[in-house]
Amino acid sequence: MLAARPYRDRFRRALGVGRGQRLVLLNSTWSPRSLLGDGNGEEAGGGDDALPALLPRLASELPADEYRVAAVLHPNIWHGHGPGQIRAWLDRAGRAGLALIDPLEDWRQALLAADVVIGDHGSVTYYAAALGTPVLLGAAPLDSLDPDAPIADFIRTAPGLDARAPLRGQVDALIENHIPQPGPMRFTSSVPGEAAVRLRRAFYGLMAAPEPPGPALLLPLPLPDPEPAHRTAPLYVLTRVLAGPEVVVTRYADPAREPAGAGDAHLAVHEDTRDPGQLGLADVVFRNGAPDDPRFGPPGRWAAEVLDRHPHCALAAYVTGPSSCVVRTRDGALLRLTAGAEADADPAVYASAVHAWLAAGRTLAALVEDGLTVRTGSTDHHVVVAAEADGPTTGGTRQRPSPTPADRSTAHANGADTPRAGRRSPRTGS
Repeated sequence: MLAARPYRDRFRRALGVGRGQRLVLLNSTWSPRSLLGDGNGEEAGGGDDALPALLPRLASELPADEYRVAAVLHPNIWHGHGPGQIRAWLDRAGRAGLALIDPLEDWRQALLAADVVIGDHGSVTYYAAALGTPVLLGAAPLDSLDPDAPIADFIRTAPGLDARAPLRGQVDALIENHIPQPGPMRFTSSVPGEAAVRLRRAFYGLMAAPEPPGPALLLPLPLPDPEPAHRTAPLYVLTRVLAGPEVVVTRYADPAREPAGAGDAHLAVHEDTRDPGQLGLADVVFRNGAPDDPRFGPPGRWAAEVLDRHPHCALAAYVTGPSSCVVRTRDGALLRLTAGAEADADPAVYASAVHAWLAAGRTLAALVEDGLTVRTGSTDHHVVVAAEADGPTTGGTRQRPSPTPADRSTAHANGADTPRAGRRSPRTGS
């Protein structure tokens, strides 16, 4: 891991961490009192099922485009419960964008890429501290450790996660005020960078065999396969339209309750959502796919069909790649949105920004002429907006007027597209 540190940015890009994003890595060892187990009761703010209880809160409190959430679970967890059970337990978090990291191949790369680790008394959490990464303990069972072991001293002194306090504030404060502890690095290796040389010498000495004459070399950590955030859970979107044209966008994936924040709210829903009732409430419907995928037809045709199928939808967006999407508005305009040189946000964010711009009564002409600046957190993404030539469409050619608040209220009162219990619809306010 020390040898691979120069490639940290590559590991971050492979894990779908963009500019200005913070990677929050959850780590659990194999134990009933680990982060995935019962936690550590009241002492660590845990209690039963600490990790499953934590994940929905992370989605509710951490804006999706400012934070990337990933998890490394001990191999024995996968072996003991089975991959199917683990993925079932974490299915909701996965639909909200959680990345599950391979615990044998990619955990070291994820650890190098992380901005903060929420963990327990396992060795991976200790390695994070040895690397100087900020650590919050979500479970800390001291009575399971030898009191004289270095990790026990670390558990006693490391900050603990307070489940009763806002999570975002704890994460940000820890990152910004972090001072690495010297103990974990000192006890992990007294001779950093010399492990290969010293271990090889020791092994060949134990075998009473001559050591090879060449240098002792490490296998480099490979780049993980790309792991972009793929969110099919409904997205609660807050927007503020500025001059420029510029739109500030903050998205929350499947929040348990309506997030606080200034701005106008709308609902953006992936077409593959597990809850199809949310599509009837969506202001923006989107999907990801290759532009030449014959199953969906050309992006413009797909968008026209979506608008025809969902009369309360104002804009449909087909994300054609990591930097572009095609959108169709309710009045029939077909646009291609292409990220500028430094822009690296999810293109569905750009579609929500266009919707917010038009909903505020601004013109398409300004977007086509000047482009659009989309701000997520403190990061600006410049987007080129171009009018697309509209090909023939099958279905979806009939344009409906944008629904009024009265139309939406009537539809909802008649029982159409009722939102899931506990969610306040940005559209209806109910």
